[in-house]
Amino acid sequence: MAETHGFMIVLLIFLKNLLLANSKALLPDANVTCIIPEDCILPCSFRPTGTVVIHWYKQQIPVHSYYYNKDQFGLQNKHFSGRTCLFNSHIPHGNASLLLRRVKVQDKGRYKCYTSTRKGNQEIFVNLEVKALIQSVNMEMTDEMVTCSSHNIYPLPQVTWATDPPSAQEALENSIIKTTDHKGLFTVESTLRILGNVSNYTYFCSFIAADKTQVWTASGKNQESITQEEGHALSIPCIAPHSPQNFSLTWTFTSSIEPTVILRYDTKTRHTFDLWEGQAELDQDLLLLGDGSLLLHKPDIEEHSGTYTCTFSGLQSRHVVQTHVNITVASINVDEQSVQRSWWSTAASAALFLFTITVILLQCARKKAMETRSASHRYNGVSFVVGGIHKGVNTSASYIIEEHGVECNSAQLQFEAQDEVTGSTPNTAEDCAVASPPGTEIEQEEKPVGPPAEGNDGSQSSSQERDGFGNTEPGLHTS
Repeated sequence: MAETHGFMIVLLIFLKNLLLANSKALLPDANVTCIIPEDCILPCSFRPTGTVVIHWYKQQIPVHSYYYNKDQFGLQNKHFSGRTCLFNSHIPHGNASLLLRRVKVQDKGRYKCYTSTRKGNQEIFVNLEVKALIQSVNMEMTDEMVTCSSHNIYPLPQVTWATDPPSAQEALENSIIKTTDHKGLFTVESTLRILGNVSNYTYFCSFIAADKTQVWTASGKNQESITQEEGHALSIPCIAPHSPQNFSLTWTFTSSIEPTVILRYDTKTRHTFDLWEGQAELDQDLLLLGDGSLLLHKPDIEEHSGTYTCTFSGLQSRHVVQTHVNITVASINVDEQSVQRSWWSTAASAALFLFTITVILLQCARKKAMETRSASHRYNGVSFVVGGIHKGVNTSASYIIEEHGVECNSAQLQFEAQDEVTGSTPNTAEDCAVASPPGTEIEQEEKPVGPPAEGNDGSQSSSQERDGFGNTEPGLHTS
């Protein structure tokens, strides 16, 4: 009876230990989330009592083994080859955790950590979740569609849309395309139809991670085109929807070739890269408030006409503004036109004045030459009165010899010019009038009233005749 009682005591002790061992195996699973493609630790611990045997499995697939105080890779699955290890120096202290390097989507699952010592066996289960973080969200806009996309994501994110000014959710129906690469990572594209005019709204798309730990937002707007004359300063607006912190600003320019980064600024480093230095610049004070407008000092038609893209990149956010700029030939303003008209008017007036002076001088020179010739004719061709008839008189329309000189009119000039050409001279008293100086009487030709004076030949004329200038010349007789 005593022997039976002792046997029952030993059996109870054994069952107690067995229950304690089983209770450890029934511990709840540990949950671990690892980020692709980073390294990850699967936790496992045991009570150290000398030599230990460690086996890691993933659903009966050998992952890693340790016994005889060293790693054993003979039975390891190829999927984990070169990517697992234990913390060997910590094993004597009861640490059997597994380091899994370069986590993949395929590593997701339930793992078992089995340990065996002289005091018993133990099993701990670990549920491994993996995820690929959202690295960026890109937005592209056309006149009809706006598309948001993100690459290498796991698991699938949620996509939402909004506009500023706000729009009804039913107007924001979008289509989503999901694709998977050979690594099991997703590429997600969501497309929304433009509401009305593309420049009326700012569009926002948000990618929300499955575990809600990440929200990435991209926003964008296509502004109305800007037209500016060459040589005149131009400001291209770019304002962030919210006051950003620790952001970078990038301006790119696209014409007929690939986009070119013309300016970049980083608030962390305070470093500025300006490809168009001297031609384009930012206002540093306004930039810190979210105004990244670009100032072009003297835009040129060929060099500066194209599409300008402004991008604010911050913590899990990106804002893009596109603006098409057309530089045109500079037109003349009203003041410049009036100045030019005044200049041309002045030039025309001066030319007309010079032409008039030239014509007058030519006419005066011609007139003087004609007067000289006419005066010469009058002095050399004095008319004589013989029997009431003038002979040898070089007449003109109306010559008057005065005390101060010779005066003529246009009719005289024309008549004298004709005389020179034809060589004829007037032969009537009415064609030529000779004037004497003041105080001198002009002796009119008179017909004899009485019988002629007797002379040697029976006819007598005055012994004295006046010349054509009123001077008496004695002894001048006609033959």
